[in-house]
Amino acid sequence: MAEARCPASCGELIQGWILGGEKLISCPVNWFSTVAVSDGVPSGHERPRMRQMLAAVLAYFGHPAEMARGLNIRFDSTIPVAKGLASSTADIAATALATARHLGETLDEAALATLCVSLEPTDSTLFQQLTLFDHQTAATQISYDWQPQLDILLLESPQILNTEDYHRRDRQPALLASAASLARAWQLFTQAADRRDCALLGQATTLSAQASQRLLVKPDFAALMTLVEELDLYGLNVAHSGSVVGLLLDRQRHDLEKLYWQLQQYHITQNYPTQHLLTMVPGGVR
Repeated sequence: MAEARCPASCGELIQGWILGGEKLISCPVNWFSTVAVSDGVPSGHERPRMRQMLAAVLAYFGHPAEMARGLNIRFDSTIPVAKGLASSTADIAATALATARHLGETLDEAALATLCVSLEPTDSTLFQQLTLFDHQTAATQISYDWQPQLDILLLESPQILNTEDYHRRDRQPALLASAASLARAWQLFTQAADRRDCALLGQATTLSAQASQRLLVKPDFAALMTLVEELDLYGLNVAHSGSVVGLLLDRQRHDLEKLYWQLQQYHITQNYPTQHLLTMVPGGVR
C-alpha cells in the first residue's frame, strides 16, 4: 500500500489573463485529501476521477490497463467540495502519486501536472512552491521561492459551483477586459515574493478579486473591502471559479475577535455563515 496527500486551496491568489491566456496562482491551506492505493478489489468508494487517474498513471509507466482491476483506492478528505477549494485537484494529484509509489515509480511535478490537466483544469497546489500555472494546458509553470507566513479566515458560502460548468462559459471577453488589472496584480505579486511582503501580496490578491467580480460576483464584496480597510488586513482573495472568500491576515497582529464581530455587524455572515481560520502552507503532494 502507498499513500499520498495534497492540500486544498483557498481559491486563488491571482487568476486571469496573463501572458496571453488565463493563468492562476493557487493558495494552499492546511486542509488535505489523502489517498491510499493498494492491491485489492476496487470498492467503488472513490471520487469520480480517481480511477481515471489511476489508469492514466498505469499507462504513463507502461503497465497494462487490466492491472487496474486489482488495485483498490481509499481516500479521506477534509476539503469541502464544489466551493472553489481545489478538492478535485487534491484528489487526483494524491491519487497519481499514491499510484506511482505503489508501483515503485516516481513522478516529478512537471509529469504530475501534465497528467492532471489531461483530466481537468488543475490548481497549482500540486507544486511545492507558489506557481503561476496554465491550469488548462500546463504549458506555463513559473515558480516563486517564497512561502508567506499568513493566516486566512476562509468565509464559506452554502453556494456550490461546478468548476466544469464554469470553464464551459465564454469568459474570454471579461478576462481580456481585466487584462491590465491582472498584469498589475501579477507585478505586485512578483514584488511581494521578491520582498517577502504580505502587504504587497494582499494588494495583488485584492486586485485580482476585484477583477473576478466581472466573471463571478461574490455577495457582500463591497462590505468585505470596507472591512479589510477598517481592520488593516493584508487583503482578500476569492475562488475565481467557486464561492469562497479569504481574508488575509496575521493572527498575532490582527484582532480576530473584532473581525468576527464586524462580520456580524455588516451582516456578512448571512451569505457566509461558516468561517474557518486556516494557515497558508507549502503546496505539493506529500
